[in-house]
Amino acid sequence: MATKGKAPAKAPFERHGLTDEQLVEILRIMLMHRTLEARGFQLNRQGKIPFASAGEGHEGVQAGAALAFKRGSDVLVPYYRDLGLDLGIGLTPYEVLLSLFARKADHSGGRQFPHHYASKRLGLHSISSVLAAQVPHAVGAAYAMKYRNESGRAVLVTFGEGSTSEGEWHEGMNFAAVHKLPIVFLCENNEWAISTPADKQMANPNVADRAVGYGMPGVVVNGFDPIAVYAAVKEAMERARSGGGPTLVEAKCYRFLAHTTDDDDRTYRSREEVERRRQDDPVPNFERLLVEQGVLSPEGLESLKRSVLAEANDATDRAEAMPYPAPEDLYTHVYADSYQPWR
Repeated sequence: MATKGKAPAKAPFERHGLTDEQLVEILRIMLMHRTLEARGFQLNRQGKIPFASAGEGHEGVQAGAALAFKRGSDVLVPYYRDLGLDLGIGLTPYEVLLSLFARKADHSGGRQFPHHYASKRLGLHSISSVLAAQVPHAVGAAYAMKYRNESGRAVLVTFGEGSTSEGEWHEGMNFAAVHKLPIVFLCENNEWAISTPADKQMANPNVADRAVGYGMPGVVVNGFDPIAVYAAVKEAMERARSGGGPTLVEAKCYRFLAHTTDDDDRTYRSREEVERRRQDDPVPNFERLLVEQGVLSPEGLESLKRSVLAEANDATDRAEAMPYPAPEDLYTHVYADSYQPWR
């Protein structure tokens, strides 16, 4: 992740202690996130995979939060739109493509839904499609850390604003606050719960304002700004690791694409609205910032983009060439000791 070919530095900007290398890493995560999600949509349209979800517009939230995650110690409990965050904590593009293609070498043996990753090595908790179902699991993991007196560790759990209407979310928030657990709740508010706009879901425009009702801090941050997200999540994670209890961080962003490849968002929002919001696109805006600030030269940026595309292409080709699970593998890892009750 070289920063060679840097342009002359401009006026200083608030980087919250991030080095040039870390800033370029954030951009690389954002670029890979976008590239692989576009690849998922392409493969779906080609009939090669059954389904893909979209997080275009979430890149800033997820890349920034990933830099605040302590690898080898923290636990991430994400939701299904968190490809960038998963990549940011160490999931490889090859692992992503194995999941999309449902190949035998995938972590789940080709069993899981696309974009539902898991990795014990990375501290990446298995993903559930059910809204907010991951929140009690995350709170349970945080309770286990406290029960075992494991200091210096914390759980990061993510969700969309739609999940905050589910009972599990409220129960998890309350339990975490009562027991002062080492957990950070990160809401990626993209303004759309599939086809339901946020103002039809809740009267209060800020999810973070609910935090006070549970007795924890609530923070609103610009989700299009990965540095701002990094600073907010880092502070909250450090507070959780040191015994300060939970925090609710709300990152305001926007979902530029349809909910998934099965959704037609033209039925509930106009193209004009989406194009108007494109001015907030975190990827070109962060590219521009790094070039303007001399962190990357224009040539360095193009080199980075070529590197990301080459890695994504290689991962696609390698994963597609891998075999599917064998039919006889269907019942493995379902029952203990190969127990087969139908026989």
